[in-house]
Amino acid sequence: MKKRNQGPNTSLVHPEFKAPDGFSAFPTAIHHASTVLFKDVASMRSRSWHNKSAYTYGLHGTPTSFTLEGQLAAIEGGQHCVLAPSGLAAITLVSMTFLRSGDDVLIPDNAYGPNKELGEWLKQSFGISVRYYAPMVGAGISELIQTNTKLIWVEAPGSVSMEVPDLRAICEAAHAKNVVVALDNTWSAGIALKPFEFGVDVSMQALTKYQSGGSDVLMGAVITRDTELNNRILTTHMRLGLGVGMDDVYLVLRGLQTMKLRFDAHDSSARKIAAWLKQRPEISKVLHPAWEDCPGHEFWKRDFTGAGGLFSVIFSEDIPEAMTDRFVNSLELFKIGFSWGGTHSLCVPYRIEKMRENWSQKGILVRFNIGLEDTDDLIADIEQALTKMREA
Repeated sequence: MKKRNQGPNTSLVHPEFKAPDGFSAFPTAIHHASTVLFKDVASMRSRSWHNKSAYTYGLHGTPTSFTLEGQLAAIEGGQHCVLAPSGLAAITLVSMTFLRSGDDVLIPDNAYGPNKELGEWLKQSFGISVRYYAPMVGAGISELIQTNTKLIWVEAPGSVSMEVPDLRAICEAAHAKNVVVALDNTWSAGIALKPFEFGVDVSMQALTKYQSGGSDVLMGAVITRDTELNNRILTTHMRLGLGVGMDDVYLVLRGLQTMKLRFDAHDSSARKIAAWLKQRPEISKVLHPAWEDCPGHEFWKRDFTGAGGLFSVIFSEDIPEAMTDRFVNSLELFKIGFSWGGTHSLCVPYRIEKMRENWSQKGILVRFNIGLEDTDDLIADIEQALTKMREA
């Protein structure tokens, strides 16, 4: 039968041109989709969003996101990965997967602030018991586990105060009482710490950091080895509708190719700057896990293979907040902003005594993210800012 001449709107929606097979290039193709097409009804009915053997709807992924999930799982030694729109969304996904009304969760006192704020929301709105524990509790966490404890969060190290917990001891104590352990592994980017080797059940990361590397993407990931745990996470992911955009997925895929090189460069520069700061009279303590006097250094040395670019310092007790604020405001190359892992250096002062229940150290804490600028230029910038601080 002769094909009917189509109107212009139909021709725009249903183009006749089909790209030929055989095209190949290094970048992963960006497959945008809300609607996924099925070749026939039987194919539609046989597919399930519960696994990644086929495609069902854009919310559950396209070849682009499946590629990123596979790479992220491989980096950490996991088997399954689920993407979320941000690091906090990934934290929320984990907590809402494993917690119900009446359950109990343990969160380290040095955890990422929004994780603690989420805990307060879960307590107030959902009747979940939320308790905060000392990050260096180690095997002693066994004494804190109750019959209704279902989830223990760990952050290694704390992203502001930098304590490195005894991850192995916490996991052993948790598993002895059938409690799931979730690790915020953002600081190591999955490169410097392989969490599943130490018993972690679920690893969460903010891909906003080193993975993208450009300070321009919000995304998170939840990685597991256990298929049953992953199925529970997938169900919550679907219920919450936590989809990600494929353009952002592509940017993270592009960043992954240079992530190890960048991570090592951040690490090298940060250690040199931290060593320089350690000699300054204005600084009473450098909180960098590679330094022996940083809490948990022995666990960092045992478990980690690198440190990245994030560390903190504590100014001398006799230097008031107004002066440390002047220091931060006087920096030129360092910008004031949260996050880390991008090419630009950042610096943020914290009122940590208001963030922590049992913070005993005196002096103002300032956190540095060391970017990819020349190390000597960053040291010179810090030096001139310290001079202006003293002049005040």
